[in-house]
Amino acid sequence: MPQADATSPPRGRLLGASGASAGPCSVGNALRRGISVLSESTGSARADALILLAHVLGRSREWIVAHDDARLSEGDLALFTDLCARRRQGEPVAYITGSACFYGREFIVDESVLVPRPETEHLVDEAVAFLRGLGTAGRVLDVGTGSGAIACTIAAETNAVVDATDVSPEAVALAARNAERLAIGGRCRFLCGDLAAPVKGERYDVVVANLPYVPTADLPAGPDSTSFEPRVALDGGPDGLTVYRALLRGIADHVTAKAMVLLEAAPPTIERLIELTQNSLRNSTVTIGNDYAGLARYVKGTLK
Repeated sequence: MPQADATSPPRGRLLGASGASAGPCSVGNALRRGISVLSESTGSARADALILLAHVLGRSREWIVAHDDARLSEGDLALFTDLCARRRQGEPVAYITGSACFYGREFIVDESVLVPRPETEHLVDEAVAFLRGLGTAGRVLDVGTGSGAIACTIAAETNAVVDATDVSPEAVALAARNAERLAIGGRCRFLCGDLAAPVKGERYDVVVANLPYVPTADLPAGPDSTSFEPRVALDGGPDGLTVYRALLRGIADHVTAKAMVLLEAAPPTIERLIELTQNSLRNSTVTIGNDYAGLARYVKGTLK
């Protein structure tokens, strides 16, 4: 979520410890209450409570930690309590606050899109490094863009022109908003449609996709936070690769002679995704990339 700096005015009413009309609770006590409420439902209780309290007060998380004795108004405490209750039921913090951090930038998110994951930043790293080595601006296709986190970040980090598609009109509209907020809307085009269908006949130097890859039988149920996210963005069919098969059937028609293709998945599906990629891009070298935890997370295909 967007964080105000230490000198910015608070969103809600917050008074110093000695204020005559101070509320019933200090910042430190509120934070500790929030951590206690969340501790049995999430392994990130302190981080979640800190983000939610900072959101309520319109302050940075650093400010919260440094002002343990500052007082909350009754209204701010009540709102913080409500937000903690929502998080305790499993609702993602990003949906509660309306934003998520990705690659050092804040993105608007809501229930129509997946919450951007840190693991996906590796795809951006690969794409950015490849594009910078081209010697030209390059063209990028982001399939299943969701919030636009991948498309917008690549555009912000390079001079590339980026097309992005999604089957959800709500996601396309949200991604376009994020591009405008980041002042890169002039180099990003967001199109509604199935996979690469909206860009038929177009070819790209990089194709990147974070498509549904959870097998249907493994889709999470509440109170798992992931269960709050759109099923269409999670359900990869019986083996988790149904949507990737559909994309890869026509991928050769959308890449330039020396393109790179980046596809995010999960460790149980990676080996099969490699085979599918090799069969679709026969003149290519296909390798596995790991995430921050060292787990197999994405497939990289580089045309020779």
